[in-house]
Amino acid sequence: MSWIPARAALALLGVQPQTLYANVSRGRIRAKPDPHDPRRSLYHRADIERLASRRTGRRSAASVARQAMEWGDPVLASGVSTVTRGRLWYRGRDAVELSGAWTLEQVAGLLWGADGIVFGPGRRRARGRSASLLSDALSALAARIDADPPSRGRARQVLIPEATRLLEDVMAAMLGAAPEPGAPVHRRMALCWQTPKAQDFLRRALVLMADHELNASTFATRVAVSTGTSLAAGLMAGLATLAGPLHGGSTLSVRELHAAAQRDGVGASLREYRARGYALPAFGHPLYPNGDPRAAALLARFKIGKVYAAVCQEGIALTGEQPNIDFALASICDSYKLPPKAPFVIFALARSVGWMAHAFEQIETGHLIRPRAQYTGVPVPPDGVLASDIGA
Repeated sequence: MSWIPARAALALLGVQPQTLYANVSRGRIRAKPDPHDPRRSLYHRADIERLASRRTGRRSAASVARQAMEWGDPVLASGVSTVTRGRLWYRGRDAVELSGAWTLEQVAGLLWGADGIVFGPGRRRARGRSASLLSDALSALAARIDADPPSRGRARQVLIPEATRLLEDVMAAMLGAAPEPGAPVHRRMALCWQTPKAQDFLRRALVLMADHELNASTFATRVAVSTGTSLAAGLMAGLATLAGPLHGGSTLSVRELHAAAQRDGVGASLREYRARGYALPAFGHPLYPNGDPRAAALLARFKIGKVYAAVCQEGIALTGEQPNIDFALASICDSYKLPPKAPFVIFALARSVGWMAHAFEQIETGHLIRPRAQYTGVPVPPDGVLASDIGA
């Protein structure tokens, strides 16, 4: 991520300082304190360049689309959640504040526009010897893709019970049998993992991870259901996308960094990462220039191990960035000795709630998501010229 001082930002924009500050206050340009001089600020280069391109003339459709797909302008309307003023909001409610007392079930009610959401035990299918939690969950969804009706044209009041049953099946696949019928998801997790002391952490983490605007997995879900396919297919698209190392699998990089720090020492391992040209995993977030509030909320309340704490301190010093939610999940899960897959399971089960909220919203639009590609292949022949004639 590239951050530049005010002088460089003003030169690129060709404006007075007050205009720069106004764009920051309106959320058009991300800013953060300079780690070397807290009296000054740094500004996000990509935001500056995007605004500068608007000042030099009307942007082409290709330019708008390209920038929008890379942490740029919004590409579709949504009332589910947003990130603004450095905070995450669920339908106008601060997610960090909600995490103080709410459960995942209550957040589902808020995001789905329904009351009394309860997730039952679900139907757990037999798992093969080599199957993972992820493959078992995907298999459970795959079995329903052809059996469940298409989502197109169906009312939310009939989709919500169907979504509830889908999430119950995914939970059963990832957590196993429910040891206490009727228990909320966070308690069910704690009991399944035999760590009752982790209940409050799990509850807060599930609330904070329930949705995050239009991330990759949410967009995949919306694209899928925009074709009219079943909710099961939409949920499967989101879950498969979440599995990538740049998304829900990123906590593995945090654990790898922790292992290297234990083996080689914190300072040496982090400097080695930087020397090889690797970005330090789980520090900084493009949407939160002043730090990820979800991570801050968890790390302020729950204790992490000494090595993780040292990695956190050294990482901030090296990058000038705060740890993000991936760091918080990995480090706190380890402090409670939760299973290695716990961060991904928390992420997947929580975000499934958000995916279904976006699915309902997309279905109600009745629109197919079908963007255009910017062609960069072999040039197309001019009108009246056959491809076989070129070069003859």
